[in-house]
Amino acid sequence: MGGRARQHGAPVRFADPATWGGPSLAAAADTVRCGPVRVTAWDRVHPKLTRDSAWEHHPGKLPVAEGTLIQLQPGRLPGYRDLRPLWLWAGLTGAAPAEIAALWQAYLRRFDLEHTFRFFKQVLGWTAPKLRDPAAADRWTWLLIAAYTQLRLAATLAADLRLPWQRPQPPGAMTPARVRRGFRAACQTAGTPAAPPRPGRPGPGRPAGSKNKRKAPRHDVGKTHPKGRHRPKRRTKTKQRG
Repeated sequence: MGGRARQHGAPVRFADPATWGGPSLAAAADTVRCGPVRVTAWDRVHPKLTRDSAWEHHPGKLPVAEGTLIQLQPGRLPGYRDLRPLWLWAGLTGAAPAEIAALWQAYLRRFDLEHTFRFFKQVLGWTAPKLRDPAAADRWTWLLIAAYTQLRLAATLAADLRLPWQRPQPPGAMTPARVRRGFRAACQTAGTPAAPPRPGRPGPGRPAGSKNKRKAPRHDVGKTHPKGRHRPKRRTKTKQRG
């Protein structure tokens, strides 16, 4: 028959196993928090995009974003009574078994990852400096990763300086936030190969009253809305008194 070729295949319904088809990977693993886990993956499965808020201003035909669909059936979930299968999707095609294992394991540790990002921002000051150069931002990120690694390695050396409402923890099981409180004593115990700093005077800098001839580069961040488009104002209803 004539006409346009079909863009989407048969739909996959999570509640109907007859629509799933043959998987590209079926494996089993054992985890500490979730018990035995069954993993099933389907390659080259794409969601059907619609013109919602994310694709409202996309010109022309909507793209087809193929990826890997992963079904995760855990043996238990801490805090959940209903053990329904978890459905994950990643924008990666032709994934190897090791890559699929890294994807679902990262999802199970998503709360730990979010707390790590929060620790980077609030405690280590990831977003505190106002850096203008992307290369400087990358160097600052790598410095924070090195500092976080030192906090992990010093877990057995730092003292447990806990707050009054916190429970005591053994030296090897402390979080990086607790290690940071006693990191000064850990540095004195481990020592450093660097020489002590020498006193010096700061440089003269730019003379007072002179203009800055080497201005810092500015990078355009772009706009989220088209130029000239404004949101309509809300109309307030006036009360009529008789």
